[in-house]
Amino acid sequence: MAPLKIGARTLPHGLLLAPMAGVSDASFRLLCRRAGAEYTVSEMVSAKALCFEQRARASVPVRTAPLADISKEEAPMAIQLFGSESDFMREAAILLETGEYRGAKREAAPAAIDINMGCPVHKVVSNNEGSALMRDPDRAAAIVRAVKDAVKLPVTVKIRAGWDESSKNAPEFAKRMEAAGADLITVHGRTRQQFYAPFSDNRVIAAVKRAVKIPVVGNGDLFSAEDVRRMREETACDGVMIARGAMGNPFLFSEIVAMDEGTPYTPPTDKERIDTALFHAADMVKRKGERTGLAEARKHMLWYCKGLRGASAAREALTHARSLDEFRAVLYALIGMK
Repeated sequence: MAPLKIGARTLPHGLLLAPMAGVSDASFRLLCRRAGAEYTVSEMVSAKALCFEQRARASVPVRTAPLADISKEEAPMAIQLFGSESDFMREAAILLETGEYRGAKREAAPAAIDINMGCPVHKVVSNNEGSALMRDPDRAAAIVRAVKDAVKLPVTVKIRAGWDESSKNAPEFAKRMEAAGADLITVHGRTRQQFYAPFSDNRVIAAVKRAVKIPVVGNGDLFSAEDVRRMREETACDGVMIARGAMGNPFLFSEIVAMDEGTPYTPPTDKERIDTALFHAADMVKRKGERTGLAEARKHMLWYCKGLRGASAAREALTHARSLDEFRAVLYALIGMK
């Protein structure tokens, strides 16, 4: 498999971590990078919210800007923007490229601006954002063109198979985005109406790959190295983007790298899995404070427990845990440690 190039970056294995709202924060991105992810993407950043935040009085706290923070260890990292208005998307992209905005705390510049045209959730599509843009190729192309004309960074686009079964337009839509200036397309092989069930269709990704000349990254139902191998073979995609498969299992990236390099892969021991979970929780607390960090870390702890003997009882105990020490006690008890 040839390396994937995104701007000046070369990814030998073409392994990207997907943007996942409420999941792929800095702590999660850090763990996935350490495990072998070669490129990460921020959680979704609202272009309009970022712009309005900058126009507000200095006394108003910033809430959107921190989503675009980048540490050296998690770079290269793209910032994913969502919105439906070209002017706001252009303005936000310029802010993110220059780093000249209130609340900016970054140790590295973004690797790209990624435009979200795939999010299926109601509160996003009801504003004609996310995957709703696949029903309006003209507006979508205008957004890509506006952002591309405004910044020097690569501009990438994440799409789905289409809006619903009767309007699977991913190949034609991708061609429009390419013509508007997109440097790379990521394709999730489901329609918006499917959300995350029943399955991701690799044929859609293959059709997009045949339709455009820019790199195509495949996304959807990648839970093992074998899933990645199959997607590559069936689609000829240039890279893969891992999403839910990495939740509670950042080690998946190490498994894929081992497959690519023809080296044996040794899965983490139960203790290594639990130690990683506890590091994850502690890092979230350090970054977000105890109350928020623990609340947001809880779902990750539940994912790390999946497949372990006694996980059901541990999940129940974790829902009531109120400190890192209580997290540790529950998780160590799960693997027979004190």
